[in-house]
Amino acid sequence: MNRKLHSFFDPTIGADSPNPGLDLEFDASNLPDLTDDTLKQERLERASTIPSSWYTHSSFHAFDIHSVFSTTWQYVGHESRIPEPGDYLSETVGGNPLIIIRADDGSLKAFYNVCGHRGGPLTMQACGSAKVLQCKYHGWTYLLDGSLRGVPRFNRTDLFDKRDFGLVPVAVESWADLVFVCLVPTRSLSVREQMKEFDKRIRPMSITDKHYHGREIYELACNWKVYVDNYLEGYHIPLVHPDLCDLLDYRSYVTEISPYYSLQYSPLKSEGHIHNAGSGDVFYFFVYPNFMMNILPGRLQINRVVATGYRSCRVIFDYYYDRLQTEEARQMIEEDYSFSRQVQEEDIEICEYVQRGLESNAYDRGRFSVDAEKGVHHFQSLLKDSYRNALGRSG
Repeated sequence: MNRKLHSFFDPTIGADSPNPGLDLEFDASNLPDLTDDTLKQERLERASTIPSSWYTHSSFHAFDIHSVFSTTWQYVGHESRIPEPGDYLSETVGGNPLIIIRADDGSLKAFYNVCGHRGGPLTMQACGSAKVLQCKYHGWTYLLDGSLRGVPRFNRTDLFDKRDFGLVPVAVESWADLVFVCLVPTRSLSVREQMKEFDKRIRPMSITDKHYHGREIYELACNWKVYVDNYLEGYHIPLVHPDLCDLLDYRSYVTEISPYYSLQYSPLKSEGHIHNAGSGDVFYFFVYPNFMMNILPGRLQINRVVATGYRSCRVIFDYYYDRLQTEEARQMIEEDYSFSRQVQEEDIEICEYVQRGLESNAYDRGRFSVDAEKGVHHFQSLLKDSYRNALGRSG
C-alpha cells in the first residue's frame, strides 16, 4: 500500500493546522501533565519518557504548533527551485501560509501568503514564477520586495496609505542551499549556528553538490512526536526493517548528541548490496524539532515532519542525488525510491500501532535504553525546553 497522496504540484503540501498566529501567549490550563515532574530534565540513565498524554490529548496539537513549530527554523525547499527573480515556493508553516520568493536583487524573501486587504492568497500554487504578486481574490498587486503597488477601485477610500498594507515579512535563511523560515526567530539560533560542525562530520561527503530530483508525501495516523521518536533510534531496525538491517553494519551503529542536533550513523556492509548503495557510511541527521537528513553515498533524502492533528502527521520527503541524467543514475534513483518507500511503509505501520498503544489504558510513561535510545531522550529533553519556554517556567 502506497501512502503517497500528493503530487509535487499539490498546493496542500506542507499544510498544518490550526493557525495559532504569532501571539506569544498561550492558555495551557486545559493541557494535562505539564507538571514540574514531567518537565524535569533527567540524565538518560534515570529518565522516564514523556507522558502518553503529550501524544494523545487533542489540545497538544495547538500547543505544539505554538511552542515548537512557530519558534524554530522550518525547512521549505532548495534554492535551485527558485533560481531567478520572481520564482517562488509556497508552504504552510506553523499553520500559516507562506510564500518564499527570489527578489529582483537576487536575495531570498519570505512573506505571509496573505493580502493585506481581506486575507486573500497571493498564490494558490506550490511553485511558480511572477513579475509581481497579485492577490487572487481582489487583485491587489505587490512588488517582489513586498511593497503594495496596485490597489484597484480604492481612489474614494479616505486616509488610505499603501505603505501601511505591505506584505508581512518572515525570517528566511539559506544554509548549504537549503532554505529555512522561522515565524518567531528571536527564540531560535540561526540555522548556520546550529549546523556549524555539520560539514566536518560527514566529510568527505557533501550535501551542496546534490541535485534536487523530486518530492513524495506520506500521511500517517499518529502524532508527529511518535514519528520523530521512531526516527531517532536504531533499536527497532532488526525487527521492523530486516532489509535495512542487512544493508547496515548494525553492530557498529552509533548515536552522537550535539546541542542542536543528533546523529546516527553506521557503515554499509558491502559494496553494491541493496539498491547500489556502494561503500562508506550512512548518516541520519536530526535537527530539532522536525528536520531530518538521510545521507548515503551519492544521495540525500530530506524529511520534514508536519503536525496535522493530535493523532496525525505528514512526512515530506525531498530526494537529492549526485547525478540525475545518466542511465546508471536513473536506475539507481528508481531503486532508491522503491527501497525508501518500503522502509517508510514499515515505519508507518509500526508508528500507527504505537499511537494506538499510547492511547490505550495500559501505558503512560516508559524508560530509555541507555545503549539505543540516546537520540530519543535528547529530542524529548529539547521538547521539554520548548514547553517550559512557552509556559514561562525556568529549567
